[in-house]
Amino acid sequence: MLHLRPIQPEDNAAVARLIKTVMTEFHCTGDGYSINDPELADMFSAYTEARSAFFVLVDSHQQIVGAGGYAPLHASGPEVCELRKMYLLPDVRGHGGGKQLLEHCLAEAGRDGFSKMYLETVAGMTTAAKLYAKYGFTPLDAPLGHTGHSACDRYMIRDLTPSAP
Repeated sequence: MLHLRPIQPEDNAAVARLIKTVMTEFHCTGDGYSINDPELADMFSAYTEARSAFFVLVDSHQQIVGAGGYAPLHASGPEVCELRKMYLLPDVRGHGGGKQLLEHCLAEAGRDGFSKMYLETVAGMTTAAKLYAKYGFTPLDAPLGHTGHSACDRYMIRDLTPSAP
């Protein structure tokens, strides 16, 4: 059984380890990838600003097996947020954790007043792209805003208004 909860300060090391594990799995370790973001050292503090949130997915042993959140998209309008660092360990993929995380982030971002959610990913993360498409994210030809993730090669956006799928 997987359970979702807000990140806590004591989760920082486990979340950083999770992100580094998944990014390494997909060979996303060089410049321009989120594995090098300074916020990895203190993910809890990085999401304490207004209209930002980060969540962890824990298993029945209270081990962190997934994570994800959202925050305003830098260099974009106030209506656009970015889905950030949504990753799951390989052993828990396909058990509904990604769906649970994504649905929660979409709902919370809508409650925070965002009307669009943007994300960046890489072509190798095909299962994630299928999940995003299933939830109404559509491809973009170029990146939006400024994420600092110049190595990403897939950009998607979704409407968060109540009439959106």
